[in-house]
Amino acid sequence: MLGQTLREVSAALKQGQITPTELCQKCLSLIKKTKFLNAYITVSEEVALKQAEESEKRYKNGQSLGDLDGIPIAVKDNFSTSGIETTCASNMLKGYVPPYNATVVQKLLDQGALLMGKTNLDEFAMGSGSTDGVFGPVKNPWSYSKQYREKRKQNPHSESGDSDWLITGGSSGGSAAAVSAFTCYAALGSDTGGSTRNPAAHCGLVGFKPSYGLISRHGLIPLVNSMDVPGILTRYVDDAAIVLGVLAGHDPKDSTTVPINKPLVLSSLEDVSKLCIGIPKEYLVPELSSEIQSLWSRAADLFESEGAKVIEVSLPHTSYSIVCYHVLCTSEVASNMARFDGLQYGHRCDIDVSTEAMYAATRREGFNDVVRGRILSGNFFLLKENYENYFVKAQKVRRLIANDFVNAFNSGVDVLLTPTTLSEAVPYLEFIKEDNRTRSAQDDIFTQAVNMAGLPAVNIPIALSNQGLPIGLQFIGRAFCDQQLLTVAKWFEKQVQFPVIQLQELVDNCSAILENEKLASVSLKQ
Repeated sequence: MLGQTLREVSAALKQGQITPTELCQKCLSLIKKTKFLNAYITVSEEVALKQAEESEKRYKNGQSLGDLDGIPIAVKDNFSTSGIETTCASNMLKGYVPPYNATVVQKLLDQGALLMGKTNLDEFAMGSGSTDGVFGPVKNPWSYSKQYREKRKQNPHSESGDSDWLITGGSSGGSAAAVSAFTCYAALGSDTGGSTRNPAAHCGLVGFKPSYGLISRHGLIPLVNSMDVPGILTRYVDDAAIVLGVLAGHDPKDSTTVPINKPLVLSSLEDVSKLCIGIPKEYLVPELSSEIQSLWSRAADLFESEGAKVIEVSLPHTSYSIVCYHVLCTSEVASNMARFDGLQYGHRCDIDVSTEAMYAATRREGFNDVVRGRILSGNFFLLKENYENYFVKAQKVRRLIANDFVNAFNSGVDVLLTPTTLSEAVPYLEFIKEDNRTRSAQDDIFTQAVNMAGLPAVNIPIALSNQGLPIGLQFIGRAFCDQQLLTVAKWFEKQVQFPVIQLQELVDNCSAILENEKLASVSLKQ
């Protein structure tokens, strides 16, 4: 039951093969057994069980609210949840309980979804590893998969033990781990420069970043207002489309949202011969792993062999995009983080010498080095003497980058096909050798330009690497052609038949971390 698609589970609930409460309890027991992954910051057990009880009553009366009624979901801990602590994985917001729900959370709850809990992230979503939050790093469930473990046994140079666990990617790593470990069917992430697609690639999931303005940002604690979008993490493209159908649409509380006229329904694409797939030549960078490069070529060949037109396109300003993104991102961060001053909510220090001293000490104690570093950079770019040379110039370059995409799509391309990440997931100990800023600059290379242009993009897992780890590719669509993008992604997903993660042996190699808790085998054929 846990490995099925949303529609299959929804059908099983309607037919009474399983009740929402039973489903909820299965997921809760898995959350407890996989606690060492550190995917959740807060587990909302009581809330979920109460929601399951209400869902059960609706099913008994034949009044199901739709495909999400009784379905366990998780939410990244930078979305406001009424009555449930929302921390952004920062000391600054420890103990902060919002008085309202984010629009996306409310929409899911209105459809009867069960909120299992709030997931871990990099502090204030600044990072690409989910390693920099105050609650500690998130472990990638694939570290404990049969596929990865068997490959490691064959490699005589690999160190055994638990120190070799892999990162999930970030910053929505908790949401990715939660879905990947079968503790929920879908999870909300956020995506500012790749924070949903990057962990999806490392955890073998579908990670969807919608067009800017399609989904409300109200209640998402802002990082970069002009680029943030809520993201969707699921195991199947169809599931992501179902969740998108529920979330999309105008919200009076977010003036950047647009009304949508027709409901979002994914049709099956039988014939790709009318499609034109663009391969951006600038994305072939020396740092790209040879394995991903060859899978990228094979994916292009697959489209070609099925009759699609595959052409090389140019996005000439790509080389400027990461620098441009850094300037704009840190500038907006500096502006957004000014609200955390110790006066209205969140952490407040004990110093009462003066207001200035209280501000300074509060922010020093509340923010980690990464956040403070980005605030400093952003304020530097926004200084009167630097504003024109940095912030304004970056805005102009952003327009050029967005125009590159427009020109590519105007040349007849329907969808762009690119890598999502430079490599597969790396071990934590290797990841932390580089600082957060260096890592983010490397890891966002294929993903952040899409945020600056406001386009929809999706990561689709394509195959396992030689090490037995997931590799994903990214499809990028025209603005507000999210439906077409997901239709192409669904066709591709069907062709590649990505393998299901095998977690049956989860307990064998990590009983030490579990402190001898025994984990029942996770059979996906329940």
